[in-house]
Amino acid sequence: MMMLIYWWLPIILMLIGAMVFVSNRKHLLSMLLSLEFMVLNLFLMLIIYLNMLNGEIYFSMVFLTFSVCEGALGLSILVSMIRSHGNNYFQTFSILQC
Repeated sequence: MMMLIYWWLPIILMLIGAMVFVSNRKHLLSMLLSLEFMVLNLFLMLIIYLNMLNGEIYFSMVFLTFSVCEGALGLSILVSMIRSHGNNYFQTFSILQC
């Protein structure tokens, strides 16, 4: 019964993060925050899964490394978007412009 609770909490949190990601599509910063929230929930599920199987935790360090790279890339896109357009609204950003 306790393992069921361990699995349902990250799944519910993942669904909440996905709902926030879909509902707040106006600002890039809120989308990046919801993506990071979902990555942390994936990390929580990975840790629970590896603890259940008595597996190695080294893969979780690789996962955290890639998630940090994803966060840094998202912040660099946010900074370049704010420098070029002045805000982080998706309505003012067009890919067709040079």
